[in-house]
Amino acid sequence: MLIVGLGANAQSADKLYEEGKKLYDQELYKEAVPKLQAAADKGHYKAQYRLGRCYDKGDGVKENDQKAFELYLKSAKQDYAKAMYQLGRCYMKGKGVAANQEEAKKWLKRAISDIKHGDEILKDLRKAKADGEEATKILTLLGKNK
Repeated sequence: MLIVGLGANAQSADKLYEEGKKLYDQELYKEAVPKLQAAADKGHYKAQYRLGRCYDKGDGVKENDQKAFELYLKSAKQDYAKAMYQLGRCYMKGKGVAANQEEAKKWLKRAISDIKHGDEILKDLRKAKADGEEATKILTLLGKNK
């Protein structure tokens, strides 16, 4: 009986996330946030990450660096590379947490080492290097500034 209940909980979190993501992708952030929040509260790692992005940028909610950091951390602890990358940026910049270059490096390295998303993250960083100083700092921190 308990197993059935857990499956239903996971399905509802997935459904909430998918509904929230669809609204988010349409830039309907105020409508997306409650669905993402509900899925994040159920432990959905992608919802935690995406809700973190909302708080990071002030999309649909008041910008809150500490809340963004907390959500990225929850998602990153579930091995989601995109969250690991954002968490590393938070540590690097002291955004929502005290700046800590060693923690930044640890999370950024984990992000780019991820089998599913690591190459994509590194490729995007190298592309962004021409556009901004932050990507260059990250690549230098990782020893990948070539």
